Amino acid sequence: MEKIKNIIQASINVKQQVLESEALLQTIVKVSETIVNSLKNGGRIYFCGNGGSAADAQHLAAEFSGRFYTDRRALPAEALHCNTSYLTAVANDYSFEVVYARLMEGIGNKGDILVGLSTSGNSANIVRAFEVAREKGIVTIGFTGMTGGVMKEISDYLINIPSTDTPRIQESHILLGHIVCQLVEENYFS
Repeated sequence: MEKIKNIIQASINVKQQVLESEALLQTIVKVSETIVNSLKNGGRIYFCGNGGSAADAQHLAAEFSGRFYTDRRALPAEALHCNTSYLTAVANDYSFEVVYARLMEGIGNKGDILVGLSTSGNSANIVRAFEVAREKGIVTIGFTGMTGGVMKEISDYLINIPSTDTPRIQESHILLGHIVCQLVEENYFS
């Protein structure tokens, strides 16, 4: 029982630090505004991650393309790992490092948004995708852990959770991702 309480308290502690970080909260506002502007100008939102972060990427893409709070038209958002034929072919024929970068080369356009979720900030396939995105004028939003890793330097916007504990980071990623979804939905459709 005590172990369970300690885990819940650890999650609350990380979220408390997020709540108290004016810089992080301001980044959430800017990210939401940037996504709304992109959508209003015909942009698309792409998400990528690995493992649990891939699940979170897919979850957030579904909130945009499906619905969040309101019954409204779908927004153009997708998770880049959902085409398993593409993913396995490119990973096999080239390397797993380029699976997202090649897709951004093929479908990403200037003014789109690429959201990468990586608790370490060092996932090579996301870093490569962010590099391609920068070359193409695609805005990059990194969801990472405390240090930001390599993604810190190549993200236009960095949402770095003040923790080094992967589950606590991912719990905060989905919390802040949901907040971004709500702000975008409210502002885009107002």
